[in-house]
Parts: sequence; C-alpha cells; structure tokens
Amino acid sequence: MRPADTRHRGPHPADTQLFAPNWVPVLCKAVGELSWLLTRGYPPSATLKLVGDRYALTERQRWAVGRAACTDEQYQRRQATQLPAVPLGGRPVSIDGFNLLITLETALSGGVVLRGRDGALRDLSSIHGTYRAVQETDRAIRLAAAALLPLAPGPVRWLLDQPVSNSGRLAARLRELGPALGLSWTVEVVMNPDTVLADTPDIVVTSDSAVLDRAGAWLNVAALALEAEPPRWLLDLSQTNGEVEAD
Repeated sequence: MRPADTRHRGPHPADTQLFAPNWVPVLCKAVGELSWLLTRGYPPSATLKLVGDRYALTERQRWAVGRAACTDEQYQRRQATQLPAVPLGGRPVSIDGFNLLITLETALSGGVVLRGRDGALRDLSSIHGTYRAVQETDRAIRLAAAALLPLAPGPVRWLLDQPVSNSGRLAARLRELGPALGLSWTVEVVMNPDTVLADTPDIVVTSDSAVLDRAGAWLNVAALALEAEPPRWLLDLSQTNGEVEAD
C-alpha cells in the first residue's frame, strides 16, 4: 500500500501501469466474472483468487476488482435504495465521514477512484488506523457541502471512527466549517460508524458494501460532489452485467 502522505492522497507509483487503458477491459471482465460467481454462492476470498489468477492480476488490481464487484442481489438492492439528486424534504442524513472524505481527497489529488458495478465511487487508499489531513481536505469538505445543500436535507451528521487517530481534529474542523458552508451539521466520533449507519433510519452517505446492503436509502454524494470537479483518474469498472461468456 502507498505510504502516508501529509500533502496529498495521490496515486500509488505503480498505478499508471496497473490501471492503464489497456487493462480496463480486462478488469471489467474480471469484475463481471467475480460478480457472477459470488451470485452463485462461491466464497469471496477463494473466488477473487481464482479470478485474479486467471487474469494474472497483481494484489492491487485484485483489490480494485474485489471492491467493484457485487452479487446480482446486492446490485438490485443498491439500485432500488439509491436516491436521485432531488430535494430530500428535510429528511435526516448520516455521513460515513472517512469513507466520503478520503474518496474525495483521493479524487482531488489525482489518485485512482473507481466506479463499481453498483455505481458507488470508491478509493484505493488505506489509512491503517491513522488519518492525516491533506491539502485537499478542506476542498473535499466544501464539495460535500455543495452537493448536499441543494438537496435541502434535514439534520446532517458526520460519523467518524474513534479508533482512527486524528478523528478528533477532523471533527473539530468539520464543526468549524459547517456553518460557513450553510450546513450546521453535527459530528459524532463513535467506536463503529458502520454499525450506527446500518441501523439508522436516516439516509446514509457511504460506499461501504456492508452498510449499503442494510441501508433503507442512500445517496451517492461522492459522485454528486465530483460533478463539480471531475476526478482526474476515474477507473470505471461498472460496465459489466455480471454474465460470463463461454470461452
């Protein structure tokens, strides 16, 4: 994994080669085959290895394929529960804070942002329990606010992982910026945001698969936010229907 960088959250040195245009059709086919097998009950880890070995994928390519794939049932449910970018009528919104901000920071830094089969945007960064703000952090927060504000949400709360270092500092910065951005949101630092998000009746903002599979409604805020500043490196792995063609 790429070492921590306190300036930017840009690409891994090998990404130019690993995710070059000639690799995209291969990776899309791998996502389709993995999704097909997972739909039929094959175990995730062993199946990812099987597909990765078939296409001689590196560890980082396999990680991208694994993050982009989902079963047919997951795909259909996520499509059904994703809300369009229309006024929310004051409904409350809960945000998976690190999940959203790191994706936006990565996009703004020129790192790889992938679009999965379900349409959600995901990054390939890894914070290993330590978060450090980068030069793009404030811009990421502003983009998130700009995407939410026209939707007229009700109460907005950010959820940050307590075990991740510097979560308190990020919480303070979010609280400081919120009123100036037109959203007097709240920020909670909790032990496990995924559990809170999976159980809340609020609209959730996340790309975490486990949360999306339990959420009653979700917003693809990362995609909405990046309409204003398109990612410099979007790896679109959504162009698959999950079917497997006979060789």
